[in-house]
Amino acid sequence: QVQLVESGGGLVQAGGSLRLSCAASGLTFSNYAMGWFRQAPGKEREVVSAISWSGGVTYYADSVKGRFTISRDNAKNTVLLQMNSLKPEDTAVYYCAADRRGAGYSTQSDSYDYWGQGTQVTVSS
Repeated sequence: QVQLVESGGGLVQAGGSLRLSCAASGLTFSNYAMGWFRQAPGKEREVVSAISWSGGVTYYADSVKGRFTISRDNAKNTVLLQMNSLKPEDTAVYYCAADRRGAGYSTQSDSYDYWGQGTQVTVSS
């Protein structure tokens, strides 16, 4: 049974930082590209960042580029999202997702096979 469990969300003031963690189990983690998505109330789910199975290739949405950093530890079956200089518009539920692909990553949610339950990030102004 595949499980993706996010943690690290919370309430932070604008300009602050949070680090999201996603712990994976029940799958061969190094076979999967990983992605972070978010969904704000009344808005569609959008990709935030993605990382290839090796960690060698990464993607960032323009809205978070230079502020967020994605990384993974295949030995610990974990993917992280370091979020700095947070803005109120970053407020959303953040989800991690796993995509079984041989190379690269996808920015399309339909490509992902497994999803976590989400963690709330709230940035106050």
